[in-house]
Amino acid sequence: MCCFGSRAQQSSLIKIIAEESGENIPFAAVQWASNSGVFADTAGMAKLNLQGTHRLIVSSVGYLIDTVQLQFPLSGVFVLKMKKAIELQTVYDAVIVHSLRSNQRIEYAPIKVEVLDQEELNEESTIKPSGIGSLIGDISGIQIQQTSAVSGDANVRIQGLEGRYTQILRDGLPLYDGFSGGFGILSIPPLDLKQIELVKGSASTLYGGGAIGGLVNLISKEPKMKREAVVTLNQTTLNESNVNAYLSQRKKKAGYTLYSGFTRQQEKDVDGDGLSDVSRVRSFVFHPKIFLYPDSKTSISAGYTLTTEDRSGGDMQVLRQQQDNVHQYIEANSIIRHSAAFSVERKIKERYRFTFRSSYSNFTRGSYGSETHFYGRQQDQYHELYFAREARFKKGGSWVAGLNFTAKQFDILKESAPVLLTNTKQHTMGVFALYNYNFNERNTLEAGLRNDLHGNYGNFLLPHLAWVRALGKSFGCRLGLGASYKTPDALAPQLTTTPLEKIRPIDATVHAERAMGYNAEINYKKKWDEENDLFINQSFFLTQIEHPLVATYMTNGEIDFRNAAKPLLSKGFDTYVRLHMDELELYTGFTYTSTLRTYLNSNQFMPYTPKYRAAFTAVKEWDEKFRIGLEGSYNGFQYRENNTKTPDYFFMAAMASVALNKHFLLVLNGENLLDYRQSKVEKLYTGSITHPQFNTLWAPIDGRVINLCLKWKL
Repeated sequence: MCCFGSRAQQSSLIKIIAEESGENIPFAAVQWASNSGVFADTAGMAKLNLQGTHRLIVSSVGYLIDTVQLQFPLSGVFVLKMKKAIELQTVYDAVIVHSLRSNQRIEYAPIKVEVLDQEELNEESTIKPSGIGSLIGDISGIQIQQTSAVSGDANVRIQGLEGRYTQILRDGLPLYDGFSGGFGILSIPPLDLKQIELVKGSASTLYGGGAIGGLVNLISKEPKMKREAVVTLNQTTLNESNVNAYLSQRKKKAGYTLYSGFTRQQEKDVDGDGLSDVSRVRSFVFHPKIFLYPDSKTSISAGYTLTTEDRSGGDMQVLRQQQDNVHQYIEANSIIRHSAAFSVERKIKERYRFTFRSSYSNFTRGSYGSETHFYGRQQDQYHELYFAREARFKKGGSWVAGLNFTAKQFDILKESAPVLLTNTKQHTMGVFALYNYNFNERNTLEAGLRNDLHGNYGNFLLPHLAWVRALGKSFGCRLGLGASYKTPDALAPQLTTTPLEKIRPIDATVHAERAMGYNAEINYKKKWDEENDLFINQSFFLTQIEHPLVATYMTNGEIDFRNAAKPLLSKGFDTYVRLHMDELELYTGFTYTSTLRTYLNSNQFMPYTPKYRAAFTAVKEWDEKFRIGLEGSYNGFQYRENNTKTPDYFFMAAMASVALNKHFLLVLNGENLLDYRQSKVEKLYTGSITHPQFNTLWAPIDGRVINLCLKWKL
């Protein structure tokens, strides 16, 4: 009788929306007892099977906690309007992460995820509007290394490992890998993003091969009920001009976002050696996306991105069309990237949902030098289907299980002379499952397993285990380990950009790299009120890569890749402190990294990897109109290939912004205020200006730069 009575209870619906804009608030928590509650779905709808009178406590990221007393069952849909709490938007633990596929709050996630939120991206869109490289490089444990003095190409290095061990995703979809990863982070505008999520250490169980060092997931903006229209105009002292525009709006059943941006950078010889230190750039990005909401349980999105870019660098006389028998060196790159993505998410009952997403990318790049011309194309496709069950409020088990298919094809389209590379095809079928159990709101264990079947390199079984524990009200800890792998790719990023015609194809005897990563951390959090809090994080990491793929430079200049007999070992720790006091924000961090190439008998330290790095940021705001910030970093010495040491150096930046009115924001920013440049220590190239041989870069080469940006909210 009790069972039949329970099933006969009438379900009541509560719709949770923002008071100011009327937009739905997804994943709001509705609690009516100490351990009883539900989460709203993606449309802000919460279903409750209750009888009698209950007092509900409703909370959500960035909104004031609300309470309401209701008599159940409800006669219709009850609409609860929540007030925005601007001061809560920067609280570290009030963030929903997407990279874990479970839409968990960051403080409950067993895997450590660091998030750059909307506020930081909005600020970056007025400081570095053309790309996100500088913003990511501010995170402790992450190094943005410029690999070419001529083209300005750069890659993301995490925990001392090379850029090829970092996986870059867009909304969980791999679009920047191998040949198609060229100039990736340099052409991803921050104005088009909602947040950036970073996982340091092994993440292959989540997304497959490539994430040995970690992953960077770029989350696109979504439309809101209130129309958003933003235009930014930016000009720098290095002759860079940027125009960016973003427009979005959502109606009841449909919405859209539209981004478009153009960058024009003139070449510049900063150190006066006759070769450009800043390349000539003409780039254009166009990204429309539509969203459909057939009902409260279904969301569909489809988007297309076009990126075109021309980069030219080299001898300044050649760039100005004044070449002669001596001045002939030039390197030019022409890029066209077409990518399309589709996603559908469907809520099934109260706690179950399935997600399907798919992407296709066509990336073509032409490289033109003084003597050779090369034109290649990489096509990537990714398809994924997974099911998820959400845990009950703060207690119980949740799981995610699914499969995906990845395919990559590289083709040589045109060449002025025969090159060593050949056309290649790769495909991978993966099956994965993660189980997450909340023993209570303070103790969560996660176990995962992935099996990837690669068409060229066989089977990869990737276990994963993580645990998060709250120790009282202020302390918490995390532990984790996971296996990962990386299949050989001759076009993956290296420490120095190398001519494509010199790269040998991967030999049949070469096999995939396998790795195991470990991490541990302890946190302390103290909050006095809504505007004052202290957060301290101390983390430790260890990654061991078996049979790492090593680039060998032959006497004839060709580059060959072989597996080393002994492992590559990266270990160290991060210390991070954040303090909010009234309108003042302080951040400071210190990273120790030791990356050893144990396969060498001597000079085992990984070159161009600072052992010690420290950074700080201070931001002060007045009356929500004036804002100033000061940023500094210390980069310790680095080993060169010949085991000599580079000098350590400091990097300083400052910004000031003023809201002229509710529509216009003016930002003045200065980077590298101390004007530290590698060219002040050593020449950037050896040999003649006709055939320069460039040294590996370990410090900035563009010098001090000031930019002024006007942001217009229509």
